[in-house]
Amino acid sequence: MTATGVLSDSDIRAMIAAGQITSAAPVPDAQVQPASLDLRLGSVAYRVRASFLSGKGRTVADRLAEFEMHRVDLSSGAVLEKGAVYVVPLMESLALPNGLTAVANAKSSTGRLDLLTRTITDGGTEFDRIPEGYAGPLYAEICPRSFSVLVRPGMRLNQIRFRNGQSVLTDAELQALHKESALVSGVPVISEGLGFSVDLRPAKGDLVGYRAKPHTGVIDLDRLGHYDPAEFWEEVRTKEGRIILDPGAFYILVSREAVTIPPDYAAEMAPYLAMVGEFRVHYAGFFDPGFGFDGAGGAGSRGVLEVRCHEAPFVLEDGQVVGRLVYERMAERPARLYGTGIKSNYQGQGLKLSKHFRAV
Repeated sequence: MTATGVLSDSDIRAMIAAGQITSAAPVPDAQVQPASLDLRLGSVAYRVRASFLSGKGRTVADRLAEFEMHRVDLSSGAVLEKGAVYVVPLMESLALPNGLTAVANAKSSTGRLDLLTRTITDGGTEFDRIPEGYAGPLYAEICPRSFSVLVRPGMRLNQIRFRNGQSVLTDAELQALHKESALVSGVPVISEGLGFSVDLRPAKGDLVGYRAKPHTGVIDLDRLGHYDPAEFWEEVRTKEGRIILDPGAFYILVSREAVTIPPDYAAEMAPYLAMVGEFRVHYAGFFDPGFGFDGAGGAGSRGVLEVRCHEAPFVLEDGQVVGRLVYERMAERPARLYGTGIKSNYQGQGLKLSKHFRAV
């Protein structure tokens, strides 16, 4: 693998064949995405006193000995309680060669359930960042923020993307790419990435989003299209083009722009920008090649925004920039694009809850 950029599905399969990605169970084809690999939960969850990083020269197992409260056997399914912190060994391990780094992120459905899911490693000093040459196990730190969830071994809550070198597009390159293949509907806001704004004046009606209810039942992550949204979410409506975010509340909103990720590129949502307000946007930040792409059935898909307000109430206005997409070149075009033959759940989306809820 000599080309610079984000590794494609073909590259990931080559890494598996070369033993750079190993697993406690065979890796099914569906686990490999156009520009990432889904990671699977193992059979035990460790309830810990607090979130932690292993730290330089220390292993996650070392820290678990310090912080473990009890263990939860996931073999027959178990509930991870809202507000608690768990560490789950993942089935996959890595042996990265020099020059190859990795970054992990929550999957879309994970983020839309407000499941704070981060990857930690032995010797790690950052969440979700794996340095070149890392050889060892992977762990998921899981903190359900809004809903308790029922999980089982093999469930895929987070994903990992591999990079050979750095290939982030400059603003000038992003402008040129937009002229060649429109990245957003309307005039692009380009500054250290592509600006994302919130839609609070929908073309029809006054429904602009959903707010998680504070006291709900358990969500079984294997049940798709099963749950009544009204049991878990309050509708957020406005005719004024603005809403007030409550501290600690979790919202599902949608971008005003329809976004396109061309086949030779991947993108990542910057998870938090302090200058845009007292809130965090988008816990699940990977956008795969082909997302919103007309040739992959997208025709411009809007970005769903997972929003949590921090210390103070905050007025969010229609069209306000709430985040940015950072585009990167692929090392090669994926064999399959997002939405093309891989049963992608969110191609062509607008305002949409996770796949666990019945359509509204």
